Amino acid sequence: MLKILLVVLVAFTFSFASKEVLLLHSYHKGYKWSDDISLEIEKRFKDEKDINLTTIYMDTKHIAGSRYLNQLGEIYKKQLSTRDFDLVIVSDNNAFDFAIKYHEYLFKDLPILFCGINNFDKAFLEQNNMKKYMTGVVEQVDLEKNFELILRMQPNLEKLVIINDKSKTGYAVKRDLRKVIEKYSKKINIEYIDNLDIDNLKKKVLNLNRKKSALLFVLLFKDTTGKFFTYKQSFKKIYDVSQVPIYGLWDFYLDYGMIGGLLTSAKAQGEAVSYMAMQVLNGKDVREIPIIEKSPNRYIFDYKELDRFDLSVKDILEEYEIINEPHDFFRKYTKLIVTIVIIISVLLIMIFSMKANIQRRKKVEKDLQNRIKFDKVLLDTLPNAIYYKNIDGKFLGCNKAFSDLLDIPKKEVIGKNARDFFPSDIANKNELIDKRLLKTLGKNTSEMTLHLNDNQMKHIIIKKAVYLNNDSSIGGIVCIMDDITEEVQQKQFLIQQGKLAEMGDMIAAIAHQWNEPLVELSAQVQDIQTSFLLGELKNSQVEEFVNDSMVQIKYMSKTLTDFRNFLKPSTKKVIFSIRNSFEEILEIMGKQLFYSNINMKINYKNDDLLIYGYENEFKQVLLNLINNAKNKILEKKTEEKYNLTINIEESKNHNKIEIMDDGGNIEANIIDKIFEPYFTTKKRGTGFGLYMAKVIVEDKMNGQITAQNRDKNVVFTIKLPKKR
Repeated sequence: MLKILLVVLVAFTFSFASKEVLLLHSYHKGYKWSDDISLEIEKRFKDEKDINLTTIYMDTKHIAGSRYLNQLGEIYKKQLSTRDFDLVIVSDNNAFDFAIKYHEYLFKDLPILFCGINNFDKAFLEQNNMKKYMTGVVEQVDLEKNFELILRMQPNLEKLVIINDKSKTGYAVKRDLRKVIEKYSKKINIEYIDNLDIDNLKKKVLNLNRKKSALLFVLLFKDTTGKFFTYKQSFKKIYDVSQVPIYGLWDFYLDYGMIGGLLTSAKAQGEAVSYMAMQVLNGKDVREIPIIEKSPNRYIFDYKELDRFDLSVKDILEEYEIINEPHDFFRKYTKLIVTIVIIISVLLIMIFSMKANIQRRKKVEKDLQNRIKFDKVLLDTLPNAIYYKNIDGKFLGCNKAFSDLLDIPKKEVIGKNARDFFPSDIANKNELIDKRLLKTLGKNTSEMTLHLNDNQMKHIIIKKAVYLNNDSSIGGIVCIMDDITEEVQQKQFLIQQGKLAEMGDMIAAIAHQWNEPLVELSAQVQDIQTSFLLGELKNSQVEEFVNDSMVQIKYMSKTLTDFRNFLKPSTKKVIFSIRNSFEEILEIMGKQLFYSNINMKINYKNDDLLIYGYENEFKQVLLNLINNAKNKILEKKTEEKYNLTINIEESKNHNKIEIMDDGGNIEANIIDKIFEPYFTTKKRGTGFGLYMAKVIVEDKMNGQITAQNRDKNVVFTIKLPKKR
């Protein structure tokens, strides 16, 4: 008894379980034939709450071949491995062939329904042991009936041009066309085309005789150049140049200019196969459902195209369908009555609500006027200069701060452009930024130096953004100008303070540099004096003394020049060599490092890298980091040899400099604070050096500077963006 109850319970549970259906399309989403089949199946399953439909597209219009299909098989195996399907529906020949080939691998023992199959042969199912698993709907274009239809509709026809491609479906139709063309070529001139590119095909169609020619458009998804088209694109290109009626074989070209014909309907295919699917899902064995071998084709015509070429099917066919047909008088009249009733109802509602709407509108207008006045006062109160302009670059208005900055009345700003207020280089830069913003609808921040009429120089950050109108169209660009002159001057002052703070070390370096040439000069003076007192002084000795002395004096003079250049601030960004910067620093610091028992090594991993920035300030950064390493090593007061290693390399987006010494780590609790202003661990330190290094590298040169302990070494890393 318990076993019987268990069996009944299991059967009851399965009877209410949802059904899983897989729909496998040969082609892609957006291809109307596939979309129409899907719509009909989805429409049939819509009210069936216990049916879950999964749709997959093989996309074989764009890519095919055995390798691709094998890859699809492997992908679907992984994709569907956790799904238990009750039924598989395949659409068109590629999916049909795929389902048979991979039945054991992917869909073992599952029933399969097919639709849209050309050149169907029952023997093919038997040969592949699929007869007990498959049934469906055959797709078969009726070429001969379409030829008969064309000749009956155009009895004076002399030439019929057939347009086809070399797709799998195109080849299938071509095989069937051979016999039909042979039969009817005695009555009219038939030209079959599947070997032209789209441009030559358009020329061919354009030259057809309007009254004595017609087109039979089969398929055109790819021309001979390999260019792909959607069904709309290819048909439209032909339709745009055609002066003759265009007949077809498939209903998805209707409503795009095809006159019609006996059409194979994707909707009919989807409708038929979805009916079969419901039978299978309700428990019917697939072997009990006969294959629909007669394709459910329909005579369908477009009224607009019939009227365009003055053609009629009334006396030719008994059953047919016409789309886009105008309503008769009674239908027009009925619609008019309904429309009038609706309009009267709407007008009555409008009358009752009109007063309230008018009052509400007056209130909104009053609030809007108050808001406009408030916004105007707000803009003029803001200290930042603000202006806004249209998409053509014409100024629409500004606030008081902008007119005061340029000493121009606000009303004179309207209608002008950037070239009326700014130098040509600044105006050109801003025009390029504006064009980019109008395309991307984004924001932009840039910097400029402005020279005013009263000889003032202003450093300004410009922030721009696109604004939209109420209808979401682009209105123009609003710009906010932020005066950072004082901040820039303060930073420059701090940089100079940093230089002065290091002047003691610089003077010590110069003393080291001068020591050797002074000793050399002293020895030469004593030699020349001794020679003079002994009466052995010769002209050649005097000349040699002068030459040697001038070499030493020029060397000392160059040291002073380098020192003076170091103190002089850079006024603008330039492109300069990293190698030259280090060589100039070594001219000043080289001997000091040598006498400090420090072994300095520079590794250039690239020939020579260029930097875009402020040259003297950048040399100050390098000098500061090298000096810090030297002083830290000297504090140890040992005879041990220490190393100062500099690595210079280039990457894709930036140039990188590593300055590494083995003089001991920075304490972990302060390493994050060393770049803060006034932070120092030295008794007489100012706390300017590393802070100004960070300002120069990151604020002025858009780079990055970091410090870290690496084993027993301290590594300072500088990354600078490349010049674009």
